[in-house]
Amino acid sequence: MSYLYVMEHGATIQILGGYFVVKYKNGMEKRIPKETLEAISLFGNISLSINVIEECLRRGIPVNYYSKRGAYYGRLESTRHVNIFRQKKQLVLSDDDKFSLELSKRMIQAKIHNQKVILRRYTKNTSSNTSDCIKSLNIAESKVKDAKSTDKLMGYEGYASKSYFKGLEQIVGEEFHFHGRNRMPPKDPVNSMLSLGYTILMYEIYGQIESRGLHPYAGFLHKDRERHPTLASDLMEEWRAVIIDATVLNLIRSEEIKADMFETLEETGGVILNKQAMKVFIMSLEKKLMTEMNYLKYIDYRCSFRRAFWLQIGQLIKAIEAENPEIYEPIRIR
Repeated sequence: MSYLYVMEHGATIQILGGYFVVKYKNGMEKRIPKETLEAISLFGNISLSINVIEECLRRGIPVNYYSKRGAYYGRLESTRHVNIFRQKKQLVLSDDDKFSLELSKRMIQAKIHNQKVILRRYTKNTSSNTSDCIKSLNIAESKVKDAKSTDKLMGYEGYASKSYFKGLEQIVGEEFHFHGRNRMPPKDPVNSMLSLGYTILMYEIYGQIESRGLHPYAGFLHKDRERHPTLASDLMEEWRAVIIDATVLNLIRSEEIKADMFETLEETGGVILNKQAMKVFIMSLEKKLMTEMNYLKYIDYRCSFRRAFWLQIGQLIKAIEAENPEIYEPIRIR
């Protein structure tokens, strides 16, 4: 199956026979059979014909719109997957403090576990020493088990994240000037890649949530706020280090992306990927999403990370329908 990313300013997408056809300003064309296309992501000024829009809605192919710098605008999506009965139960349980807390604990414990694995994995064969950071993560993980409220839980999660990013500082090295997480806008190349990656990950999961009939804006861990898809925020927690952080570290370690492949915006001081870095990052992330693994406990076969999103949301649906948060099994890498 195909996921189409278009980043070239002025490109157009049309339907010709049995194909979606991307036409670039330099005269080049790319053809994707209708039957194989699963999603389209557009970065910048790209035009879709009316026939393409109709075909996407008919086939249930979502179209994600981003600025050329990676800011998310919105999506074109069919409404055929809406399940109001499932959503009503979801909304009731999102206000159930006991259910929400127990489900959230499982998500955050898995997140911290995955952060520890990433630190250990990328510290190997280097001079970096992240043992103190891992000890702090162990402390935070043990406290999560006994958290009596979501606020307490988020406090432990914040402590863990601070320790984790301190460990990442040592792994990344000085060339990229990374000294912890910052955002809105990101002030260095690593944070620029993390912000872009987290945005794409959130709306990848958002689309999967909608396709399973749940409501992206009714979460269990993060507090409700206007225009923020809290359920997508909840579900991406266990995937941040696994998908995005690992992709960023791989690109740095392989030197596919270097510190001079970024630009600083005069108006905000924010750091963004240049055109070359954007292409490298998107293609590397897509390769990661299509990579097969066997980290899910409840299946006995390998599946792609992208497929795992879909399966995890299915687990959440089972937990909601049974009103039992213990049914949900977050991903825990090894």
